[in-house]
Amino acid sequence: MRTAVFKSYKNGYYTFWFENGDELVFEEVHPRVLKQFDLKNDKSLRDQEFRITFVEVYEDDDEDLVIYRVESLKPV
Repeated sequence: MRTAVFKSYKNGYYTFWFENGDELVFEEVHPRVLKQFDLKNDKSLRDQEFRITFVEVYEDDDEDLVIYRVESLKPV
């Protein structure tokens, strides 16, 4: 788990900033996480710090294409 701040949701992409200054954009969020946190609509979640677990999903037909998916979020 790493620590990251949720910054925005726009056009299907979830943006988080990590403690080391890196920005990572996620295309997918596990449905269980979306049940807990309405990242699309709840503006109070913006700029909130979370412990985040995510995975890299490689497309079968193109190993160079990686999708990042949030697996879990826990408020800090």
